[in-house]
Amino acid sequence: MPSPPPIALVFAATDPTGGAGLQADILTLAALGCYPVSVVTATTVQDTHGVHAIQPLDADWVLDQARALLDELPIAAFKLGVLGSAENARAIAGLLAVHSSVPVVLDPVLASGRGEPLACQATVGVIREQLLPRTTIVTPNSVEARHLADAAPSCGLAACAAELLRRGARYVLITGGHEPGTEVTNTLYDANGVLREGRWQRLPGSYHGSGCTLASAIAAHLAHGLSIAEAVRCAEDFTWHALARGFRPSSGQVLPDRLPRAGGG
Repeated sequence: MPSPPPIALVFAATDPTGGAGLQADILTLAALGCYPVSVVTATTVQDTHGVHAIQPLDADWVLDQARALLDELPIAAFKLGVLGSAENARAIAGLLAVHSSVPVVLDPVLASGRGEPLACQATVGVIREQLLPRTTIVTPNSVEARHLADAAPSCGLAACAAELLRRGARYVLITGGHEPGTEVTNTLYDANGVLREGRWQRLPGSYHGSGCTLASAIAAHLAHGLSIAEAVRCAEDFTWHALARGFRPSSGQVLPDRLPRAGGG
């Protein structure tokens, strides 16, 4: 039998459109040569315009799904997206504590692109207190970074990164899609300050699942053994090109094309 590809375990909510959420994570990980396995944290009703409803799973179901996988499979990376509830976030933090040698990519999805909340304040509190200390790299956009850092909307992003590092994350990647400018600047921080900056041409339109794609691509590259800085660089390149090839099947957001050979891009 050939050697298996690295296995990445995703905790996320479903997205029936495939543009974001669990389906986007699976597409991204598979496109980058990983074998994705998954734990559903919540189900959603959504289209390419936004989220209409979300139904979290009970924490016991989340734990049972995860333990069945962790008891059998060698996991090379974890990727966390929408967690569904504070109870789920707390349960996942406990699992990560037992598997502390595996890199963890935390995409703190706090709201949909249209603004519907996807994490209550209790969940945000668990992320701050219990998940950040278990996180290898957290990948908030600028709005999420200020929220997680409990900072004012005008707070500088370097100060937000410093607060998230103080709370236990080893690396912080703040993405710049919500900031003004003709370029999108993504800044990677560690305890010594700025580790690298990635500057990318700002693409026109509104995209569904760009953050999920980036975080999952980082997880894939970490599973393959790349360093943090190189994993981020490669993930940004993959994400930008997936967005540039994106398509708009309706009047909603653009969907990234993560599989150009399969999709004809």
